[in-house]
Amino acid sequence: MLCLTLIQLFWGYKMRQKEAIAAGNDWTDKNVREFSGSPFIRLDKQWMLITAGNIDSDKGNWNTMTASWGGFGVLWHKDVAFTFIRPSRRTFSFTNDNVFFTLSFFDEAHRPALDLCGEKSGRDMDKASAAGITPVYFEDALVKGAVSFREASDIIFCKKIYNQDFDPALFLDESVGKNYSANDYHRMYIGEIIGYKTRY
Repeated sequence: MLCLTLIQLFWGYKMRQKEAIAAGNDWTDKNVREFSGSPFIRLDKQWMLITAGNIDSDKGNWNTMTASWGGFGVLWHKDVAFTFIRPSRRTFSFTNDNVFFTLSFFDEAHRPALDLCGEKSGRDMDKASAAGITPVYFEDALVKGAVSFREASDIIFCKKIYNQDFDPALFLDESVGKNYSANDYHRMYIGEIIGYKTRY
């Protein structure tokens, strides 16, 4: 295992994720304003997966991470989602390099999968296979190429319209800085919500 790790580091190896397959018709398209449940509960207690990638030439070229910080609202006359990703996360580069990202929500039976996707890095393992979830890509015109998971109950599709790094000099509450012992300040992404699919 040590030899394999050294070889991977020497050659700049990048772990590929499980190849996404075409999504079926398991969801219903709805207006995102029909997204049910308190956003405080959906995010803080139930969590979500943030997923981004480019599967045009490689169906394994994507990554995902668990998140419980974020928000939904209206900005610039658009329905938007706010997400926050640290530069140390593998999903950071995928979100930077691609126009779209998805926010996927699951029922409680998939809590272990979200635990794993939050604790482990896509640099080191095929997270979907380890978590027992199935990556899928969508071919709808507005969200073509976006990646989520067959097991997701709700999927929100976002198009990036703004990003900005947190500046610690602008923190007005000193306690906020305690979240950044490694100085790995989040980048905020604002995504216009361009689609919503649900099983309900």
